[in-house]
Amino acid sequence: MIGISRQTDYAARLVLHLACLPPGTRVSIAEISKTRLLPAPFTRRLVGCLVKEGILHTVRGTGGGISLARPASEISLLDILNAVEGGVVLNACQEGGRPCVFSQGCLVQKAWGDATDLLQRHLATVTFDTLVGASPEHQAAHGQRAADARKPPHPRSSTP
Repeated sequence: MIGISRQTDYAARLVLHLACLPPGTRVSIAEISKTRLLPAPFTRRLVGCLVKEGILHTVRGTGGGISLARPASEISLLDILNAVEGGVVLNACQEGGRPCVFSQGCLVQKAWGDATDLLQRHLATVTFDTLVGASPEHQAAHGQRAADARKPPHPRSSTP
């Protein structure tokens, strides 16, 4: 099976939690862990990794917490995957620094490379603002507001 690690999945859920909040909002690791059902020690390690990569920002002390380091529209699933996994590689022959005796003219290696490029391009387009916009909670909240906006105003009682 080809797949992402649990760390990458948890990191994406962590960033999604923050992306769902108003910009600049800071929350604790405990809140994120509880709300997104993530183990707190695991979340702590992921926060450190994501801070190092410029995805999250932390502030210590009273009023501190974790927030996005840049807008959700500028953070993609590829950013998370690169931060946690170190990149996308579908076959060992694609890893940088490993010479392959078959690299010249190897059609299989080219196919793996093409698939990797396609996956990277797709993940780069999936930003957290679009994920938030697609969430059922977001759609329900905005759908209700839109429905409220379409309602005719209450008729005013008028006395002749």
